[in-house]
Amino acid sequence: MPKIPVKVVKWEEVVDLSFRLADILKKENFNPDVIIAIARGGLVPARLVADAMGVYDVLSLKVEHWIVTASHTPEAKIKYPYKVDLQGKKVLIIDDITDTGDSLILAEKHVKENFNAGEIKTATLQYIKGSKYVPNFYADIITDWTWFMYPWNYWEDEINLLKKVMDEMKTTDIEKLKEGFKESYNIDPPIPLEKIMEEMKRRKII
Repeated sequence: MPKIPVKVVKWEEVVDLSFRLADILKKENFNPDVIIAIARGGLVPARLVADAMGVYDVLSLKVEHWIVTASHTPEAKIKYPYKVDLQGKKVLIIDDITDTGDSLILAEKHVKENFNAGEIKTATLQYIKGSKYVPNFYADIITDWTWFMYPWNYWEDEINLLKKVMDEMKTTDIEKLKEGFKESYNIDPPIPLEKIMEEMKRRKII
């Protein structure tokens, strides 16, 4: 059976982490003119931080790395690269978490080369200790690697995690899969597995 440490993150935790991050930025006196969210994980945190700090210019960059839950692609890539002239403005790049660090490394490089920013800083809700990239700001530090299931990823993560269990157990029996899911990840799925299986059928995954 696949054994992956998983933590389900609730909406209120996301809000708390985002506001804590905003407080850190205020204390450090870094007031960005523009916030760039790394899509998709950084979209919600970026909007919450922007609201807490009164930042009205929010952009995004689509960086692909973790295509399948807990299984990253060989290297991060920007799916839709573009250029914009920010005229020397202060820029804050936000993602949900720093794991390998590849997404932030790539995003920061792209912004430096294409956005004409005056100053660039990076921030995440959570930083996993041991990542090859340490963001300038983060609200929480994680010492033991864990896959964090954020609310914007509930469906996607549960589908991918359940598929791992199905492939291992060679069954579609929902009761057996519930047992296998609990044994593998030790979480109560935020979306019932019955609904997840229905969606997997709709997407023709099974």
